[in-house]
Amino acid sequence: MAQIFDAPSKAILRSQIAEHIAETDKTDKREQQAGEEPLPADRFFDRELSWLKFNQRVLELAQDEDLPVLERANFAAIFASNLDEFFMVRVAGLKRRIDSGIAVTAASGFSPRQQLRAISEEAHRLQNEHARTVIDSILPALEREHIVLLSWDRLKASEQERLSRYYRQQVFPVLTPLAVDPAHPFPYISGGSLNLAVLVENPSSGKSHFARVKIPDNLNRLVQVDDLTDEESREERFGFITMENLIIAHLESLFPGMIIKEARSFRLTRNEDIDVEEDDAENLLNAMEKELLRRRFGPPIRLEISDATSPFLSQLLVSQLRVSDEEVYRLPSPLDMSVLFELQRLDRPDLKFRTFIPITNRQIAEVESSRAQDIFAAIRSHDILLHHPYDSFSTSVQAFLAQAAADPKVLAIKQTLYRTSSNSPIIDALVDAAHAGKQVLALVEIKARFDEDANIAWARKLERAGVHVVYGIVGLKTHCKLSLVVRQENDGLRRYCHVGTGNYNPKTARIYTDLGLLTCDPVVGQDLTRLFNQLSGYAPKSSFHRLLVAPRTVRTGLIQRIHREEDAARAGKEAWIRIKVNSVVDEKTIDALYRASQAGVKIDIVERGMCALKPGVPGLSENIRVRSILGRFLEHSRIYAFANAEGPQIGEGPAAGPEVWIGSADLMHRNLDRRVEALVRISDANQVEELIHYVDLQMADSTISWHMQPDGAYVRHSRDEENRPLVDCQEYMIRTHQHHHHGAN
Repeated sequence: MAQIFDAPSKAILRSQIAEHIAETDKTDKREQQAGEEPLPADRFFDRELSWLKFNQRVLELAQDEDLPVLERANFAAIFASNLDEFFMVRVAGLKRRIDSGIAVTAASGFSPRQQLRAISEEAHRLQNEHARTVIDSILPALEREHIVLLSWDRLKASEQERLSRYYRQQVFPVLTPLAVDPAHPFPYISGGSLNLAVLVENPSSGKSHFARVKIPDNLNRLVQVDDLTDEESREERFGFITMENLIIAHLESLFPGMIIKEARSFRLTRNEDIDVEEDDAENLLNAMEKELLRRRFGPPIRLEISDATSPFLSQLLVSQLRVSDEEVYRLPSPLDMSVLFELQRLDRPDLKFRTFIPITNRQIAEVESSRAQDIFAAIRSHDILLHHPYDSFSTSVQAFLAQAAADPKVLAIKQTLYRTSSNSPIIDALVDAAHAGKQVLALVEIKARFDEDANIAWARKLERAGVHVVYGIVGLKTHCKLSLVVRQENDGLRRYCHVGTGNYNPKTARIYTDLGLLTCDPVVGQDLTRLFNQLSGYAPKSSFHRLLVAPRTVRTGLIQRIHREEDAARAGKEAWIRIKVNSVVDEKTIDALYRASQAGVKIDIVERGMCALKPGVPGLSENIRVRSILGRFLEHSRIYAFANAEGPQIGEGPAAGPEVWIGSADLMHRNLDRRVEALVRISDANQVEELIHYVDLQMADSTISWHMQPDGAYVRHSRDEENRPLVDCQEYMIRTHQHHHHGAN
């Protein structure tokens, strides 16, 4: 049975927000009472421009000739995909706020229109640099490895004949040319689709007409030229032609009797952000399904067209699609470089990162029953700190849930789901558990951006299996990563818990770096029980001991600990803060870090994406260093470490610190104010030391990273003064885990 909370939960939410604001006000008053000098007004970088700098770093990986060429192509595709999402969500949201008159000046001091203008200028520069990188560097490097992008006129007659046959059999039947004339209005252009704008002339009347041909998105866009059944051809090269070029070469089949005057590719990006008024939705699931249909018809925000397009055809597209000149991006073909993802299917391991196979976590592998690994026994022996992808997700978290589903002693499973994979073994485990008669609760976040369709399908499947499906608290996204298993044992009920930094998604767990804690600590079990009750019922006053939970206590809890380091520094004690997150844009937290820096606290921050904080500014942040790590894996874990702890540590008596937390929350408004997030405190001293060492590794001058400058620029450090390569921390982690695994054997 599915549920979303209505009127009573709105009151609860209002109560929580009021309490959250009150706690934040206390933090503000602390600074006011301190009588400190006000911080400078220009102390924040613009978050949107900071995001574009992040994508610039992705582009720099595509430009790095030390990387295998297929990996460079992959980074070029990631850049294109990232920028698409940025336009569909961030730029679209900004434009919508401007058009509706509700946009406000950013914390950076930019007015909404200044911000949009700066974004447009930088995005144009980046897209041009990206296109030149692919055409002038990556494609030639691929060609040197016999992977060749060909044009139709470069094909041999036999190749043209074979591709023409493929076109007639596989492509022509699915194409639909749409003419524009008094009887046929300009067609709707779906967001993200690649299209051909075609000008044809009727030889009998001499009149020109416009037509649109959509490139099929259910066929590979890179069409294989070489016959790979021919051993000689296979050894010689892998040649391909883009689908749009193949279609252009056969346009006469679509417009028989017409003269083809011009045919150019174009692509439109639309507003694809989701906006559901939950308070007015009696059924969130149905409301979300309707909103997904509406998203297909969002207003245009970017038009990409071939730079070879004639002025006449360009103006026709601009006027018909109602975009401004600033929203037009004229680029060399091929457009939409995410097509380079298709090269990953090539069997060329010599042109990719070396194969990496995750290993079973050592603590789990060491505890075995007579027939199989017993994860419950492993957890009972010790808290287990998981580090994916180096620790296998399938033999840890996935196996934990599968074992819980099959174990007759397990009475209940409670699980949050933000994003998961197709054919998800996590979903299968929950379904199996429900079929076995266990009490199963799944908290499915159906507002997870761009995964809404998939999550709606999972919700329906789980409901049919008898799982209690909950969609969370009105007004908040449920982003925390939590599993709770209740098991009947000889000495009573025991609760086994998993708190993570990443999604329950076996596919992304192989390419994202994430952390997770498996524990049966009674305090964590009580905390998770209370949190799940708050999410599925009415428990607004729940208190937690080893968790910080947003929107009530993550920001205030972190700022309290930042203040503690500030006080320690002023008292002449050792004081430091180490943070590893995806983004740092929350102004209140940044201000607390500035104050701590002014007091002498040494602050190290590893961030992957956006950073509005200005490091190394004299008098403001000279004690703050910011570094960024990008590589073969997407850095996704969140770590908050502090030199000093307050009061007794859980179950251990008094301790001075350090104190380390991991969890799902970044330092962003959405995480701290509009999402349910959870951070868990690590209690094992060895695991605390391990996590601090991990952040230190990423901050080290000997590690490949980007160093953020006081002016917001990022300088990449990949070689030392003698031009020797620095340490790739992800490769280092692979070697370390494999060494420990073999050492344990």
